[in-house]
Amino acid sequence: MMTVYCDMRLMIGRSQSLLSRHILRGLIGPFVFSFVTLMFLFLLQFVMKFIDQLVGKGLTSWVIIELIALNLAWMVVLAVPMSVLVATLMAFGDMSSRNEITAMKAGGMSIVRMIAPVMLSSIALACALIWFFNSVLPEANHRAKTLGMDIRRKKPTLSLVSGLFSQETTGYSILVRKTFEKTSDLEGITLYDYTNPATNVVVTAQSGVISFSPDFRRLIMDLHHGEIHTLDLQETDRYRRIHFTDHRIVMEVEGFDFERSEASTFIRSDRELSAQDMLRIVDSLALETDRSGKEIQKAVEQDIDFLLHGKGKPLPYAALGLPVYQSTIHPLTHSRQMSSVVNNNILRLGALRTQINQYMVEVHKKYSIPAACIVFVLIGVPLGIMSKRGGFGVAATLSLGFFLLYWACLIGGEKLADRTLLSPAVGMWMANILLGALGVYLTFRIGRENVAINWGFFSKFIPRRWRTELADEVREQETAA
Repeated sequence: MMTVYCDMRLMIGRSQSLLSRHILRGLIGPFVFSFVTLMFLFLLQFVMKFIDQLVGKGLTSWVIIELIALNLAWMVVLAVPMSVLVATLMAFGDMSSRNEITAMKAGGMSIVRMIAPVMLSSIALACALIWFFNSVLPEANHRAKTLGMDIRRKKPTLSLVSGLFSQETTGYSILVRKTFEKTSDLEGITLYDYTNPATNVVVTAQSGVISFSPDFRRLIMDLHHGEIHTLDLQETDRYRRIHFTDHRIVMEVEGFDFERSEASTFIRSDRELSAQDMLRIVDSLALETDRSGKEIQKAVEQDIDFLLHGKGKPLPYAALGLPVYQSTIHPLTHSRQMSSVVNNNILRLGALRTQINQYMVEVHKKYSIPAACIVFVLIGVPLGIMSKRGGFGVAATLSLGFFLLYWACLIGGEKLADRTLLSPAVGMWMANILLGALGVYLTFRIGRENVAINWGFFSKFIPRRWRTELADEVREQETAA
């Protein structure tokens, strides 16, 4: 009898192991599909937002590809938790629609046992995302900021419009009466040279060619058949006119070349630091805050002792150059001055505490967003079973609603924590706690009874011509169940 019992336990264990693999295999496809889709949408949004800063500046394809690749880091951070939620909804919704969940329950597999392999995978994914948050994302954000500032500093290629003065080159004003789209040839050129304040130089030419030097730091104009008019502004009776057949003007220009800055040129912000780096900064700010608070307290005590008892010496900011006994106005003025200095120091302490809060918000964010992968599993599994639909549309709709709720709580908590109205821990973990509690409640409820989402309730919000199709689908699901 004991042998039969052990064999049954072994068979049940093997079957549950196979079912766990089946559940994980069902998650891989939806996760990859949703991740690729979300990355494509984020990338499309990024390109549409920054296309005006990239086009027309003569940037190489490699620079544009590098900028996009560096910005993929923050897209990955957003796409992974969303993909976990969408994949969980799709996988369990598909299994529920095919009555696989019912079969697993009938076979003795509890809802907790179904969630276990998914939960372990989400924990591993959250750990990987924490490493990504602290190692890859800060460096990618810093390099992306540096490259973006270099791109914004670069001017577009020189554009000369027929009949309009161009003043893009410092010290020169250029008027061209005719340009050619496919070549750099010009006709009817008038150039005003203001580089020498003592003279006024005007150059005219019938035709010419404009080009840049290989390093884009010089603008070269080769002019043909023209004149150079020079007027000495200090001795106005001196005027010179020169006729030329060919004449070259080389102008020093800035901003037309693309110069790469070193990564250490710009100071790193909180989003360009790892959690360990920010904690070290927070420790130093906390020490400075304590030291400043003690100095203020000591200064006030020393000033009060001097004013009331004549002990010690007045502080440098309190001394007005008159002895205390020579003026009755001095104590009042001294008190006002001391109050102003103390208030300024209190404001400085408040600024330090605000800065500490901002760093701590980013520290908690680097762990709360990866933890969302675990929370979304708790939400996605019961909702997927209750929906009894495994389509991408249903999963995307449900996940979008919960993700908007999550980000609204996260952003609101961040703003309140930055303003010291909430502690950074509460502000950053509030969304995870609320949705996690909801997920645990739904998980236990779905484990005790069969609960399904009443899709017919939402039919009133759908146009009438689509209601018949929805009713047919609901009827088919009820028949299959």
